[in-house]
Parts: sequence; C-alpha cells; structure tokens
Amino acid sequence: MFRRKEVLPIRKGDERVIRGWVMYDWSNSVYQLTIASTVFPIYYNTVTRNGNDFTVDFFGAHVINTVLYSWTIAAAYLVMAVASPFFSSMADYTGRRKAFMEAFTWIGALSCGMLFFFDRSHIEMGVIAFGLGTLGYGGSIVFYNSFLPVIAEPEDQDRISARGYSMGYLGSVLLLLLNLLLIMKSSWFGIPQGSGLPARLSFLSVFLWWIGFSRITFARLPKYTFRKRNNHASVVVNGYRELLGVFRQVRSSFRLSAYLAGFFFIMMGLLTTMFMAATYGEKALGLKEDVLIPTILVIQLVGIFGSWLFARISGRIGNLKALTISLVMWILIIIGAYFITNAAGFVITAFFIGIVMGGSQSLARSTYSKMLPDTTDHTSFFSFYDVMEKLATVMGTFSFGIIEAITGNMRYSVLAIGLFFTIGLGFMLLLIGNRKIEYRILNNKS
Repeated sequence: MFRRKEVLPIRKGDERVIRGWVMYDWSNSVYQLTIASTVFPIYYNTVTRNGNDFTVDFFGAHVINTVLYSWTIAAAYLVMAVASPFFSSMADYTGRRKAFMEAFTWIGALSCGMLFFFDRSHIEMGVIAFGLGTLGYGGSIVFYNSFLPVIAEPEDQDRISARGYSMGYLGSVLLLLLNLLLIMKSSWFGIPQGSGLPARLSFLSVFLWWIGFSRITFARLPKYTFRKRNNHASVVVNGYRELLGVFRQVRSSFRLSAYLAGFFFIMMGLLTTMFMAATYGEKALGLKEDVLIPTILVIQLVGIFGSWLFARISGRIGNLKALTISLVMWILIIIGAYFITNAAGFVITAFFIGIVMGGSQSLARSTYSKMLPDTTDHTSFFSFYDVMEKLATVMGTFSFGIIEAITGNMRYSVLAIGLFFTIGLGFMLLLIGNRKIEYRILNNKS
C-alpha cells in the first residue's frame, strides 16, 4: 500500500534530466559491444574448446559449445519477451519505472562482474552469468526507452534519441579500445601473453562502467512517473488489465499496428545483421580477428555520424520518409554483401552498415514514441516495442541458421535479410500512402 501523495507533473525539456537519460546509453552500451559482440564470444570459444572437441558439460549434459551459446541468448530473449509486458505494466501501474530499470541494471551489471570468475572449471556459472547479463541489459532498455516521451517534447525526440545512440556508440568504443589494449599488450601490464586474465578483467570493467555511469542517470530521472493505482487494487490483476487495454489500443490503431508489423521485419534484418556480421566475415570470407574486431569498431564509430545524419534528414522530410530511405539503403547494402569476396569489400560494406544502422535504430525508437496516443502508459506501450524487437531477434537469427542448414550456403541467408528489409519497406510505404490519403480527405482534395 502506497502512502505517498500523487505525483506532480513532470516538466518536459529539462536539460539536466535529458543529459541524465542520455548517459544511460553511454553506460549500458559497453555490454553490447564488449560482452555480446567482441571480447566475450572469443573468450567463450577459447574456454569451451578442447583441441578439436567443441562439446561442453553443462549440468551433466554434453552440448556443442556454440549451440549452448545460442540457446542461452534465445532463452534470455524469450524470458524478456514473455516477462517484460508484465513488468512494464507494473511500472506504469505503480509509477516506479525507474526502480524497475535500476533493478534490471543491477542484474545485468553484476552478472558481467561474475564473468570475471568464468573459466574451464566454472562453465555452468559463466553461461548462467552471460544469460543473466543479457536479461538485465534487455530488461533495462524497455524502461529506458519509455522515459523518452516522458522527458522530451515530440519535436525534440528525434534529436535526443540520436544523441543517446551516439553517446552509446562513443562510450562502448572507448571502453573496448582500453580493453583491447589490455588484451593485446598484456605484457605492458605485467600479465603473461596468452593469459585469460585480460579478457576477464574486461568483463569486470563492463560491470564498473555500467554501474558507475548509470548512477548519473538514476540521480536525475524522476523517481515516480504517472501512477495508476488506488490503495485497494491488486497490482497483479490491474497490471495485466492495463496491458490488455494497451493491446486493444494498438490493435484498433491502423498506424500503430502497421508500424509495429513493419518494425518487426526491420528488426529481423537489422539485429540479425548485428549478431551475424562477424560470423559471416569469418566463415564465408575467411577473415581473422585482426580484421573483424577493427571492422566492428568502424561500425560503432560511423554509427555516431549515422544517428546524427538521419536525425537531420527526419527533421526535413519526416520520420517515415527518413526510415524509408534507410531501408532502401539497407537493401542495397545487403545485395552488395551477397557479392563481396574479400576483406576490402567487407570493410566497405561495414562502413555503410554503420551509417544506416545508427540512423535506423534511432529513428525506429523516436518514430514509435511520436505515434503513441495521448497517454501516461508509456512503459506498457514500449513493452510491445520491446517484445517485437526481442521476437524479431529470435526469428531473424533462427531463419539465418535454417536457411544455411538447408542450402549449405550462408550467402542465401544474407539474401533473406534483404527480404526482411523489403517487407519492412512495404509497411513504411503503406503508412506514407495512408497519411497522404488522410491529408487529401481533410483538405477536400481528390
């Protein structure tokens, strides 16, 4: 039972609050780059491989290491997809969205710290910590995204969303560069070459960075947002009741339904590219770590410029048209990726991926934020956004693997990504056409 008074209105456009919100991208993006994309996957493969034996003992079950890795990601994303609507509606219902966001942050960051103890003797602990880290990262994002319409005016949301992504790219690259220096030049720090200690220290650095900089965010975001509870109501029952109400609003809105359908296919393509780019470079093109890791850094750095560029484009021609441009670029990039055969082609493709990836992710978030009805249930609406994104990740990566298994050629899986973007483009064009029809009707034009 709450004893506090009703929450005072939140003033939008407070630059101090906005800077705090942006700092969360700076703090948590190090998980995505260091843990999910570069250092941890390489360390995991080293720890779980014994010569040509790729099987690991996981609680008595013998599993291929990469299968266990992918299953861990799938399990974490599945839990998030199922549970985030409940927690999101609870956050809207109680007004405590910051508390939920902070709880998931601690789960994710502490799990990254636990990875310091991950070695051949602690396989189960390491895999569980990685899964919980993924869960904490993804769980905090839905609450983070839902603050955007709370703290920013609609006309500022593109710019602020892009600013967040840019800070995320910059922060994650900075920490990765420091960690790579420790790993590649470990002798400078008195650590023998070939030791696993530098990689384990990088996992600890993610914990410290994530927790440390997120303190700025949690000190500045409002403690309570819009509250929807009376003293005699059941949190569980009414949380699901509000979530059902949001679902009905989404289903009854052509714009929201069409946008989320298009968003699903866009994320299938985008997130599959993000997770599988390095694998494609290694397996299909035979590239090594000295090419793959710098190329991932290129994508991150160019993504800063891409976020800014597409924010400017959307300011001139509108969000949907800017998203359409990004999707056309994605399709052309994927066609090019199908034909590349060497490192130079891979790096050039990565450069253009960096431009469009940062812009399309930022625009997807701010466009959805602008489409929301006049409501205080922002977290519940963003839970749908989050669920669609997580399910798109599962479906996209699953399709990538199935197509390769059937055809025996990873390049056909790349073409499937182009198909996902094409379907997403179709939905965006449908929305643009619908807006033109509405404009003609309202202005009595034929």
